[in-house]
Formats: sequence, C-alpha cells, structure tokens
Amino acid sequence: MSEQPSTPPTDAQLERYRSSIDNIDAALVHLLAERFKVTQDVGRYKASVGLPAADLERESRQVARLRALAEESGLDPVFSEKFLRFIVAEVIHHHQRIAEQEPPTSD
Repeated sequence: MSEQPSTPPTDAQLERYRSSIDNIDAALVHLLAERFKVTQDVGRYKASVGLPAADLERESRQVARLRALAEESGLDPVFSEKFLRFIVAEVIHHHQRIAEQEPPTSD
C-alpha cells in the first residue's frame, strides 16, 4: 500500500499571501464585470448609429498606452498587451452580436 501524502503544516505567511491573492482576484472579476457592462453599452450605441464593432485606431492607442503603464508598473508589457487583446476580442465579438440584433436607426 502506498502512503497518503501528509498535509503540510499551516503556514500563516502563505495563508496571508493567498488571502491577498484571493482578494485581488475578486477585485479583478468585479472590475472586468463593470468594464463589460460599459462595453455592452458602447456596443449598443455603435449598433444604433451604424458604427463598426471594431475601432483599430483606438485599439492601437490603447495597446500603446497600456504597454507604457505596464512598464511603469513593473509588469511585462507583452503580457499586458496579450491581456488587452483578449479582452478587446471578446468585446468586439459582443459588439458584433449586438449589431446583428439591432439595426441602426436612421435620422
């Protein structure tokens, strides 16, 4: 029979680190939820006035801005760009779905 691995003793410092990570993760989820609420509004607005889902010029400016912020903050700018591009791809997907459901209004 093989022995069960023993449970490591509780490490108070590790638990404090993990608790902080858990709090940060929760804050990130809440921030992303708020961001997506606003981008849904943007998608509906764009659809209502006939604007395209994507804005490549803005995306390019945002990538440059967030890369610079990442560098200032000691975060890998490549990671920040990948993260932003992932979020933007999701937003554009949502905008496209909204545009398919909501024809533009004519003034």
